[in-house]
Amino acid sequence: MVRRIEPAALLRVRPNPVVPLPMARRFHAPYLSEPVSSLASWARNLAVFSVVAVLVSILVLRFDFLEMKPALMTFFGALGLAVLSILVGLAAFVAIWRNGSRGMGRILLAFLIAAAVLAYPGYLALQYRKLPKIYDITTDPIDPPRFEALAALRNGDGTNTAVYAGLYSAEQQQKAYPDIEPVQLELPPDRAYAIALRLVNRRKWFIVDERAPQPPRRIGRIEAIARTPIMGFREDVSIRVQPDGEDSRIDVRSASRYFDSDIGSNAARVNKFIDDLNTAGEAEAQKPVKKVVPPPPAKGQKTVKK
Repeated sequence: MVRRIEPAALLRVRPNPVVPLPMARRFHAPYLSEPVSSLASWARNLAVFSVVAVLVSILVLRFDFLEMKPALMTFFGALGLAVLSILVGLAAFVAIWRNGSRGMGRILLAFLIAAAVLAYPGYLALQYRKLPKIYDITTDPIDPPRFEALAALRNGDGTNTAVYAGLYSAEQQQKAYPDIEPVQLELPPDRAYAIALRLVNRRKWFIVDERAPQPPRRIGRIEAIARTPIMGFREDVSIRVQPDGEDSRIDVRSASRYFDSDIGSNAARVNKFIDDLNTAGEAEAQKPVKKVVPPPPAKGQKTVKK
């Protein structure tokens, strides 16, 4: 028996339409089937490992887990890994261009990480070539403040001596930093010394020795250890406060304990300390001097008039 299909039913029956793939998916699918370039993966991994090595070297230096030389070797090894990451990334880019493999995202990530690792050391390298190769800055090259308590810490292997660097350093300092001069405060030595000590404590420098100006020895001294912001290298500071008539003269000396060039860190420290001394000294000079009032005589005690 032949079933009769009504024309209206034919209109309701529709074949399943063929849904075409989007243009982007049709082009993207063959790309996803390509293998990831192993060179691109190596470039990214080397860049990440360089960041880890840099952080480890900084922590080792700041918290004294190892000696200076092993920590520096770790740091320079990390910089070498960042450079190697860039070279491997360039090789991966050439390989991807030729065989069409994947990995461009990993290459770009490696370049960004390596550039971040190398940016600050690259800036320091430019400063090393630009600035004079000196490590000892002082406001008084003729008679600089001495390192007395700190002298024993500057006798180790690879450390700079406690003796002032000499005439060559003074000449180079005068050319590069002519504004570094002694500080004259219109204050007595004891008040000037108190200002200097307060500024040292505010900077959280580690004070090794402090001697306030007291009769008969009227020269005050402060010896402290400062550290560079990132790597934490130790740089020694000596401050001398002495009378200049009724006023005071303050001399500052800052010297790196390691390396033959400080890349401007000591000069920046001394300049900032001089500015803060002048500002604090002007504010202190405007304060009225408190007069010491003698205590009243005790009850029953007779005062003798002269």
